[in-house]
Amino acid sequence: MSSENFAHIAQGWDPDPGASMSLHADAYTQRRFFDVDREVIIGRSWQWLCHLEQLQAPGSYVAADIAGTPIVAVRDGEGHLRAFFNVCKHRAHQLLSGSGTTRSITCPYHAWTYTLDGSLRSARHTQDLKNFEIGSVCLDEVAIEEFSGFVFVNLDPRATSLATSSGELGAEIARWAPDVAELTFAHRLTYEIRSNWKNVVDNFLECYHCHVAHRDFVSLVDMDTYRVTTHGIYSSHMAEAGKNENSAYDVSSATVTDHAVWWLWPTTCLMRYPGRGNMIVLNIVPMGPDLTHETYDFFLETADPNEAELESIRYLDEVLQVEDIGLVESVQRGMQTAAFSQGRIVNDPAGSGLSEHALHHFHGLVLDAYRQSIDQTEEGH
Repeated sequence: MSSENFAHIAQGWDPDPGASMSLHADAYTQRRFFDVDREVIIGRSWQWLCHLEQLQAPGSYVAADIAGTPIVAVRDGEGHLRAFFNVCKHRAHQLLSGSGTTRSITCPYHAWTYTLDGSLRSARHTQDLKNFEIGSVCLDEVAIEEFSGFVFVNLDPRATSLATSSGELGAEIARWAPDVAELTFAHRLTYEIRSNWKNVVDNFLECYHCHVAHRDFVSLVDMDTYRVTTHGIYSSHMAEAGKNENSAYDVSSATVTDHAVWWLWPTTCLMRYPGRGNMIVLNIVPMGPDLTHETYDFFLETADPNEAELESIRYLDEVLQVEDIGLVESVQRGMQTAAFSQGRIVNDPAGSGLSEHALHHFHGLVLDAYRQSIDQTEEGH
């Protein structure tokens, strides 16, 4: 990214949310900015991979794509959690797909086989090659970390650990969701959204629109208690909820009666809704300037949701998501017109749910990432 492009996107943004404009619409619509996002934001940040339960057993693995790069995480025979670029060192074929359990990593192309620590164990018909030693070949590692019951990976070899960079987030999750590590996977919802990923994050980070667009949600959550707080690379969104009858779903037997939500830079959203013990992980995956892939993974006390949980899943899928997807897709279309370049940030100094200060905080982190990429490019020259 050039300094001119940065100045264009940042124009009007102010450190004070009460005096700030949003990012320029070009950051949401133009391919050049999407390419920068994928390289300097997604490719250099901690990305959610899975619940820890998927990588508990020796030999368990999970493959994924991060910023267009295939990776695989494994639990080796010594119990260590590892991650590698999911690319064979012979001819670059993908090694593993999906998830499961294996004793070794064997390439499906030419059967080169690696141990679970990434070392090449065997390579067919290579005994006559000159200057080739099997023991010198090893898969390239990727940073991986267990955090608050989940597994995250980072393509940046210089990345600070998530536990350190996220400040008090781990302690907050432990306070509000102490059972998160004991929960189990129960359901996944998947969506393709015709919108830039930053619009999806923007929408998630403010409830200024909730009374207007989410009538059922504001009957579930006590908006008078809704508070949003920004911290470093995350924000927390807390409210009392699920204590009275509402039009969203049945909460008559709820043991969790708070709405506790965290957004972790840049694309991970952790949500604890009223009901039994639960954690919902919204993973936002940028696919193109106007295309985003979303998954909602539901982790519950049991693998089979009870009737109230099925009702809550139906509400999220058939009501709340329909409303939100309609909103962000409309915003994306509007940003592609000549009628819009930037909008004013609405700020409540008290930090209520009717404020957009968490959205402003996100925009500041985007600009920080852009600025750092410029500095690194200039240093390289």
